Amino acid sequence: MDAKTIIGILIPFLGTSLGAGCVFLMKDTIKEITSKILADFAAGVMVAASVWSLLLPSIDMSSDMGKFAFVPAAVGFMIGILFLLLLDNIIPHLHMDSDTPEGPKAKIKKTTMLILAVTLHNIPEGMAVGVVFAGFINNDVNITFASAMALSIGIAIQNFPEGAIISLPLKANGASKKKSFTLGVLSGIVEPIAAVITIFLSNIMLSILPYLLAFAAGAMMYVVVEELIPEASAEGENHSNLPTISFAVGFCIMMVLDVALG
Repeated sequence: MDAKTIIGILIPFLGTSLGAGCVFLMKDTIKEITSKILADFAAGVMVAASVWSLLLPSIDMSSDMGKFAFVPAAVGFMIGILFLLLLDNIIPHLHMDSDTPEGPKAKIKKTTMLILAVTLHNIPEGMAVGVVFAGFINNDVNITFASAMALSIGIAIQNFPEGAIISLPLKANGASKKKSFTLGVLSGIVEPIAAVITIFLSNIMLSILPYLLAFAAGAMMYVVVEELIPEASAEGENHSNLPTISFAVGFCIMMVLDVALG
């Protein structure tokens, strides 16, 4: 991997780290409405990234299949969904606003399960970054360095509030600022790891790159539908349309980045 690729796959991790750093600047807690707004913003970014950065390039790469150019995108997308469904059921984890652990029963601290939940969330994002940079490395005409960077920057933008959502509640629950920051940063380390693994595998299986792009899109959409949107739309003390607007803003920002830079 060259320096540009290394920088590209580290940008989302930087976004998470900067967000976790909010623990040194902000109050211990995040208001419920703020948490919902941030969740829907992340969902908007991920939906737009799935379409413009992953599914459409997958279909374009398969144009030689004619009317069946949708097959790699459809197959890869569904496999990505099933893969995250499998991880969701075999990894014990706990979502931020829930007291009921998911996955198999395990004697693990609540803090650890919260980190595992975010790690599960971050795996498809790292895979998405890895697969687009793999396309760039292999000189695929449908994926330029600019379009790969657009996805990386978009995910970094939505990772910033995610880092804060992890570190601030940890501090509120009694952890020190340093420990809260460290755990917030570590929750995002899986992204560059997943990106590197994906690049390595895609270099071996270059012929199935369209499937890998769609696979990453399916994995990201699973997170959006199973986690982010339900959390943002859950009934709370006060109903607000701000999370919906936040989704639209996140979607537009990612769309603009991909089209303008791609």
